[in-house]
Amino acid sequence: MSLRIKPGTTWGEVSARSRSIAPEAFRPDGLRNLIGGEWVDLGERGQHQSPIDGTVIFGPPRVDHPAALDAVRLAAEEHARWAVVPLRERIERVNAAVDLIETQRELLALMLVWEIGKPWRIALADVDRCVDGVHWYLENITRQLHAGTPAARTALSGPVSNIASWNYPMSVQVHAELVQALAGNAVIAKTPSQGGFHALTLAHALIRRAGVPVTLISGVGSHLGDILIQSPEIGALAFVGGRSNGRKAAVSLADTGRRHILEQEGLNAWGIWDFSQWDQLAAQLHKGFEYAKQRCTAYPRYVVQRRLLPKFLDIYLPVVRGLRFGHPLAVASDDDPLPELDFGPVIHATKAVALSEQFEEALEKGAAPLFRGDRDSGTFLDDQDRSAYIAPATVLDPSTSWSLHHAEPFGPLDSIVLVDTEAELLAAMNVSNGNLVASIATDDLDLAARFSEELRAFKIGINKPRSRGDRDEVFGGLGASWKGAFVGGDLLVDAVTRGPKGSEERLFGNFPGYSKLPARR
Repeated sequence: MSLRIKPGTTWGEVSARSRSIAPEAFRPDGLRNLIGGEWVDLGERGQHQSPIDGTVIFGPPRVDHPAALDAVRLAAEEHARWAVVPLRERIERVNAAVDLIETQRELLALMLVWEIGKPWRIALADVDRCVDGVHWYLENITRQLHAGTPAARTALSGPVSNIASWNYPMSVQVHAELVQALAGNAVIAKTPSQGGFHALTLAHALIRRAGVPVTLISGVGSHLGDILIQSPEIGALAFVGGRSNGRKAAVSLADTGRRHILEQEGLNAWGIWDFSQWDQLAAQLHKGFEYAKQRCTAYPRYVVQRRLLPKFLDIYLPVVRGLRFGHPLAVASDDDPLPELDFGPVIHATKAVALSEQFEEALEKGAAPLFRGDRDSGTFLDDQDRSAYIAPATVLDPSTSWSLHHAEPFGPLDSIVLVDTEAELLAAMNVSNGNLVASIATDDLDLAARFSEELRAFKIGINKPRSRGDRDEVFGGLGASWKGAFVGGDLLVDAVTRGPKGSEERLFGNFPGYSKLPARR
């Protein structure tokens, strides 16, 4: 049966709706940058291909070095004015911004589908997590700032600079910006180069209408990084991305003493030892494939006790064989609901090619090809571009010389490592010098407790996965997976505010000399 794009969800319809809702931010032939409170026609406009079927959409309008300097200067001026706005008024404005975002929930989700390939349900969840998370801070910010007491916390000396990854524009980037603003800071953010710029443009148009001082510019990170990281006006840097770019940011920050939050990647692992609760694990593994594992808390590696491999494969292989992927907006009939998929495409065709090459590389280095799905088994339109799609694949016992031995694939390419001793299990799970999350599947709770102290992961699940978390759940990383202040709950507010003048303050985070704080996980 031939499939079609559901009426009302085509890119032409989505882009027309965005222009009608925020004409100040969207041109008929592109996007604008938000600088000094005004949407301006600056920057080199380009084109971008949607990963879902190659549809050409407007790319980000990349500004040059002088324009970025001007944006930082104007954001600093806004910061000085916003920092003295009473908390009650900040709460009202941020609450109004969240309400406006909620009115455009479905349009924002459709933008995420087209720009970064999120299936409909997962795209909606991204918007909802942003809204729900900020509402929690609105309810708690008075307590978090110790408002009206001698211990009151105040805004930083300058705006917070945000450089974020493309995969969670709403629930990570916009969520963080609104909390930063709620705490008294103006915000300047750069759109990711790989996608999310349309959704971010609409969200920032709505936030700006509510009177919240946000700035949004587009540009190449290597060209603007020094401005958004090192400019003396910047009060703090919030970065989400890979270790390579995070390392460069850390080096740039080394001599500034500036507040920073650098969330980076890690090869999160799931260890399986003396375990019998297989049905429970099967459901967890299935959910773990959401959005093709394109998230910082995905589990792409399983470290399995050798004697348990048959039992593990009994549940793992049916999971990967049953995964649903394809065009996120394809329906058989106009009245059909949008499909319930586990994932759509990866972020772009070159990433799909890279993952295929890494699978072949693992085999060349001696790994066994445990599973390789068929891309054509997905649900697609007739003759659509499928170049950004890849079926799930798994390799068994890859070589330690494999390019992904220490790195995460950021896609549906799993590896299974077999071990015979507890020491091997621990070493294999700690192979990437620090993870954001890790989990142990075991019936031996004493072993789980011992491993929880030795695993190089910030959050550790015992017979359950861990996630980034929202609201009152602290989030951070150990080793090379994180640099700087931890976030989540009260710690996010602490990271972007200052204590009373003259008080001695120590932020919780991954700083030299830091040791884990289990009670705050």
